[in-house]
Amino acid sequence: MPINHPTYRVAAVQAAPEFLDLEATVEKAVGLMQQAASAGASLVAFPENFFPGYPFFLWLGSPAWAMQFIQRYHDNSLVIDSPHYQRLCEAARRLGIYLSIGFSEKSNGSLYMAQALIDDQGKTLSTRRKLKPTLVERSLFGEGDGSDLSVIDTPLGKVGSLCCWEHVQPLSKYALFAQHEQVHIAAWPSFSLYSGVAYALGPEVNTAVTQTYAVEGQCFVVAPSSVVSDRMVELLCHNEEARQLLPSGGGHARIFGPDGSPLAEPLDEHREGLLLADIDLGVLSLAKLAADPVGHYSRPDVTRLLLDNTPRRPVQLGTFAQSDAVAPTRNPDEVQPDA
Repeated sequence: MPINHPTYRVAAVQAAPEFLDLEATVEKAVGLMQQAASAGASLVAFPENFFPGYPFFLWLGSPAWAMQFIQRYHDNSLVIDSPHYQRLCEAARRLGIYLSIGFSEKSNGSLYMAQALIDDQGKTLSTRRKLKPTLVERSLFGEGDGSDLSVIDTPLGKVGSLCCWEHVQPLSKYALFAQHEQVHIAAWPSFSLYSGVAYALGPEVNTAVTQTYAVEGQCFVVAPSSVVSDRMVELLCHNEEARQLLPSGGGHARIFGPDGSPLAEPLDEHREGLLLADIDLGVLSLAKLAADPVGHYSRPDVTRLLLDNTPRRPVQLGTFAQSDAVAPTRNPDEVQPDA
């Protein structure tokens, strides 16, 4: 008896945020969601930190210079279950689409580089935080923990997410492969930063990283990417050197099949819009015929991954034995070093 595998359309967003304006960025995002739904998409994915925009100012000057943007960035970061967040959930419900968003999550006094997966009923299926912010990002954002490396079982398949250079972390990738991920959201910022100066930050390397993820995991990869607008350049680039380090454009959204094949024609790097592709989860078994990294093509007797998925919280409430709160007593039989 034949099995009906999910077949549906996905959309990768390539767009500029209304930088440092959460209200306007949510408004723009809802419009893009409507476009995607009208085009028949069932899953729509937004870039890394699209709400309220990736903090390129961290890369363009000293920490003291960047301080001028910090309070505004905090004020326009997205709080989970806030009215702005609920507006996105309601739009997903109204349009009948699954939604993956990348955002700066504000949690009281701290920020995190976060992603959320919202279903077609407007329910949040998962939220996650970037496990380790990259380089200067660590001056603004906190870290995630092992619970953020999870794959969610949905009617669209098993969906996982990472952002930016989490895709060059082999163990983090394998943690998702091991959960039999079928559709991966690879959220990226613009690739215009340090154009011509830092090759590793450019589109050649990072598009290849995204494509390699599809081949390594034998999964579909939906990779949204943001665009640097002229307005962002005007706001952030205080001298000619900065303008050379952050030119406009840099949009490189992609969609790849489980064999690494591109499934959508790329947009020009300055153009805002949607990449659309139809995916059929039935082809995953063909891709895994030659190489399943957590199945027949693995050697756990030789190499294996240890994943601690315990949520890490600064305070654990409860009633504890005294022994849990004091240093362990020394074993009297323990051999003591010579005095």
